[in-house]
Formats: sequence, structure tokens, C-alpha cells
Amino acid sequence: MARKALNKKNLVELGADALAELLLEAVKGDAARQRRVRMVLSADQSPQEAAADVRKRFASIRRSQSFISWKTQKKFAKELTDLVTLVETRIGPDSPDLAFELLWDLLYLAPGIHERTDDSNGLIGDVMDDAMDAIARVSPKISKEPIELAEMIFDALRDNGYGEFDHVVPALAKPLGETGLERLKALAEEMCAMPLTDAQLEIYDFVSDPDRQEELARDRRDHTAKMILQDVADLQDDADAWLARYTAEQLTYHTIAPDAAARLLKAGRAEEALQVVENALNRDARDSSWLDTPELDEAHFACLEALGREDELRQALWARFERRLCPDALRRLLKRLPDFEDVEAEDRAREVVLAFTPIEAGLAFCLSWPDTTLAAQLVLSRSDEIDGDTYEILTPTAEALSSAHPLAAVLIWRSMIEFALERARSTRYGHAARHLDACAAADAAISDYEGRPEHGAFVEQLRAAHGRKSAFWDRVTPS
Repeated sequence: MARKALNKKNLVELGADALAELLLEAVKGDAARQRRVRMVLSADQSPQEAAADVRKRFASIRRSQSFISWKTQKKFAKELTDLVTLVETRIGPDSPDLAFELLWDLLYLAPGIHERTDDSNGLIGDVMDDAMDAIARVSPKISKEPIELAEMIFDALRDNGYGEFDHVVPALAKPLGETGLERLKALAEEMCAMPLTDAQLEIYDFVSDPDRQEELARDRRDHTAKMILQDVADLQDDADAWLARYTAEQLTYHTIAPDAAARLLKAGRAEEALQVVENALNRDARDSSWLDTPELDEAHFACLEALGREDELRQALWARFERRLCPDALRRLLKRLPDFEDVEAEDRAREVVLAFTPIEAGLAFCLSWPDTTLAAQLVLSRSDEIDGDTYEILTPTAEALSSAHPLAAVLIWRSMIEFALERARSTRYGHAARHLDACAAADAAISDYEGRPEHGAFVEQLRAAHGRKSAFWDRVTPS
């Protein structure tokens, strides 16, 4: 039987002739696979031969106008991914400049491809990201002149409608060098200082109001310049240039402040970083206390640690745990506490979990920590609060409790069963029936239901309330 297993060792033992016959049979009638085999054969001859075949395929894609349906999109994306891999691994090692040109050409195919398919699942975008990653790996070996490369990048970013060139500056940081970065910076600043061109305005020719048309065109242009200048500032470790792209108010946004703080910390300006974070925390507490901002909290911890403010750091870690039941924050806090104090803090944390609302957040913490005993205590003390709709938390919690804490597991299963039946969620009846079977299996391990209906009584209650829901009962295993 081992000789029949479909693995590399057994296939190699078949010999080249047999494998060639099998391959020819496998690709028969499949144009995409035939192209792939031909390109591998070309790559064995020379990088130039492989590049010629790749360019032929790019030209075919460029000329095509037919819509790429969802049915064929996955296969097409796989072909493009294979091309990226072939260019990087078969052409790149010997001819990095040629590989770079081909990957660059592939990125320029993105607009035409996007116009011919619905990429809401992100498949085509992922391929373009893979191509940019390959460019980043090839880039240290390319010999492009920095000024020429900077101008290529600038031209690409000016017409970056689908974001395919978004990460091009950091990807080409090494060949750009300081000379190329300075040229990019100058081009971006010059663009902002120049009047809008007709081409920039034509993008918004569907807007009837000329002033609004100009505003939109300027915003688009300035966004491109801002992206370039921020990437250049990062690569030059110029925190001030990066910060200058934002207003004081924007630096209080929880989406921007963590990045700003990280750059200031890297520059050795921890006090300024902390001030940025504190401004953002104050805004967050005032405007959106419901919103979880882990990146902002993480930046706060990093600032306090850099400044050696140990007591404030411990308080901040506890505050995040108490506010969000964040297990990582609690772990970090306990590690920073001396012996015995960590035990007391963990006991306090359990009390917080037992009282936390909603109960599902407490159960999620217990799963992550993990602490099944605490989860069982939480369920037994507050089972009437469980939302049976939160199956993504309840299902794994019940499974984790079923062995050592069967009553708690049963109460969770019951909440999901009752939710499905009371709301007539017929698509969940199969899951609910399995949960009822699980309750029946756990019944023998439960000696005391602690004042709650035993399994038989619970089933009778369900039948009395939902006896006509045959789509559910037909799925239940007869007792």
C-alpha cells in the first residue's frame, strides 16, 4: 500500500519517461497548465526565454476584454500567482533586473484586470500584493539608477487607482537609496505646488460643480503626495516630516496616534510620544468609550516602559484588563509584580471576570486564559444572562467545560437550543438538535442540577413550547 501512496518519493521512482507521459495527459485540454509547463521548460533554457513567454502571456491578458467570472477568477488568480513565483525563483536569481521589469509589468496589468472582474473577495488584490512582496525581495540586487527608479515610482503612484503600488517605496528602499528618496520627496512636493492638470480634473468630470470637482481632484493628488512623503520620512527616520503630514487634531485619532508614537519612540523622544498617546486617550475616553483601541493602549504601554514609569505602566495594564478583559494585559501585569502580589492580583482579576458584563466577554476571557473552573463558576452564577445567539463563544466554551463541568456545559447548550427555537432559526435546528443530544449524554454525569430542571423535564418543556417544530425534532436522536 505504501508504494501506491501519491507522494514525491513514489513518483520519482516511476522514472522520467512515465512521469512525462502522466504530465502530458494531465495538462491535455488545460491551456493554463500547458502554459505553465512551457514556461518552466523555457526557464530551463534561459531567463530570457522564460521572460519572452511571460511577456506573451501579459500581452494576451492586456488585450483581453472578456469578463472574468467568479467561476474562473480563482483559476486565473492561481495562474498569476504561479507567474509571480516563476519570475522570482527561476528568473530572479540570475537576472534580477529582468525579474523586476516583469513584476513591474504585472502590476501595471492590475487596472485592466480589475475592470474585468469583481474582486470583492480580494483574490486579484492578493496577487498584486504578492508581486510587490516579490519586488521587495528582488530589489536589493537590481541595478536601476536611483533617480530613474524614483521617477518610475512617482509615475506609478500618480495613477494608482486600485492600490497596486501602495507599498512600492518601502519595497524599493535599498536601490532608491538617499538619492532616490530625496528625488521622490522633491517630486511629491513639486506636485502639490503645481496647478491641477486637465488629466487630474477629468477623473471627476461626472461632478457638475466645478469647485467640488477641483476639491476632489486636489484631495486625490494630495493624498498621493502625502503617502509618498510619509514613506520617505519613515525610510529616512524623519519623525518630524512624518508628523507634519497631520494636523494636531488628526494626531489624536486612535488610528494615527499609535504610529506617531512609534516613530517618536524610535527617535528617542518618549516624552513627546507619551503626550501624543495621552491626547488620543483623552479623546477616546470622551468620544468613543465603547471602542476598543488595542493599538493605542499598546503604544501607551510602550511609552511608559521607555520612560521607566513602572507604577503607571502597571496601572495602565490593569485598566486595560479591567475595561476589556484583555488576557495579554493581565499576563504582562502579573509578570511585573513581585511574588505574592501577583497571586492577589490574579484573585482580584477573577472577581472582575465574574462581575463583567456581558457574560460572554467573561467566557471569552476564560477560554483564552484558560480557566475552565472560572468559566463554570461564571455560567452557574449567571446562566440566565447568557445570549444563546453568541454561538461563536458558547460552542467552544461548552466543549471545554463538558468533561470536568458538565452542568455548566449543559446550561450553555440549553441557551443555544432555546434561542434557536424561540426565534425560529431553522438554519440552526441541526446544531440545536446536536446540542440536545449532548445534554442527554451529559445527564448521567450530573448528580445535582442545583434547582434547574433535569434533562427529562427540560425536554418536556421544549416539547410543550415548540412541539410543532418538526424540522428540529426530526433531527433529535430518540431517547
